[in-house]
Amino acid sequence: MSFRKVVRQSKFRHVFGQPVKNDQCYDDIRVSRVTWDSSFCAVNPKFVAMIVEASGGGAFMVLPVLKTGRIDKSYPTVCGHTGPVLDIDWCPHNDHVIASGSEDCTVMVWQIPENGLTQSLTEPVVALEGHSKRVGIVTWHPTARNVLLSAGCDNVVIVWNVGTAKELYRLDSMHPDLIYDVSWSHNGSLFCSACKDKSVRIVDPRRGVVVAVRTPLGSRPMRAIFLADGKIFTTGFSRMSERQLALWDPVSWGLNRYRGQRCPGGESSGCGVP
Repeated sequence: MSFRKVVRQSKFRHVFGQPVKNDQCYDDIRVSRVTWDSSFCAVNPKFVAMIVEASGGGAFMVLPVLKTGRIDKSYPTVCGHTGPVLDIDWCPHNDHVIASGSEDCTVMVWQIPENGLTQSLTEPVVALEGHSKRVGIVTWHPTARNVLLSAGCDNVVIVWNVGTAKELYRLDSMHPDLIYDVSWSHNGSLFCSACKDKSVRIVDPRRGVVVAVRTPLGSRPMRAIFLADGKIFTTGFSRMSERQLALWDPVSWGLNRYRGQRCPGGESSGCGVP
C-alpha cells in the first residue's frame, strides 16, 4: 500500500545562517504574534515601522532608519487602535504619513514627527470607518495624493479620500470570499486582487467593474502584484501544498488598455493614467 506525500519537506531544513551584529539590526523588538498573513513591517527612506505586541489594543513602532541596535522596551509607539494592528503602509508622497488597518474595523492615518516619536502617539490625523469586520489590507494609491485603499474580512474594498475622510468607491460585490492581497497598477488606473476563491481579479475602481479575471487551475494564489510593465506576478500553493510562482500577461485574460480616464483624486491629482 503506497502513501502519497502531502506536504513536501523543505530543501532548506539543513541550512543555517549567522545573525548580523547588533549595530546592524533592530534588536529586542516584540513583533506582533497575531495570526494574520502580513509582513508586519513597512519602510521608507526615513523610517521603519513594525507591528508590535500591545496590551489593551493594537500598536506599531516607528524608528528612524539609522536607529539600530537594542530598542528599549519603553520606546514610544503608535497606539490608537483598540484592536491588534494587521497592516501598515507608508504614504508614497509624504515620508511622515502612515496608514494602519486593525481588528477594530477601522483605518487610521498618522502623522509622524520630523525626528520620529518622542512620546506615544494616540490621536490619528483621520480615522476612517466603513468596514464591518477587521481590516487586513491598506495600500496607498501610487500617484494620486490622499487616496487610500483598504480591504477587510467583510470582503469589501473601499477607496478613500483621506483629505475629506469620505469613501470614493465602495466595491462590495466583487469578492465572494476573503481577500488575500491587493496591488495597484503602476499608474493607479487599476488594481489586482488575490481571493480565497482561487481567483485573481483586475478591477477598475472608478467604473466598479472587474475587467479581467483568472482562476489558476489547482492552485491557491496568496499574493498578486502588478508589475511596472503591466504583467502580474502571483505566489501561492498547489493542491499538494507546493509553493507556486507565476507570471501572467493580463492581455491573455482579455484585458483591454484603459486610456483617457480620470484619476480617483481628479484630473489635478497627477494620476498619470495613459
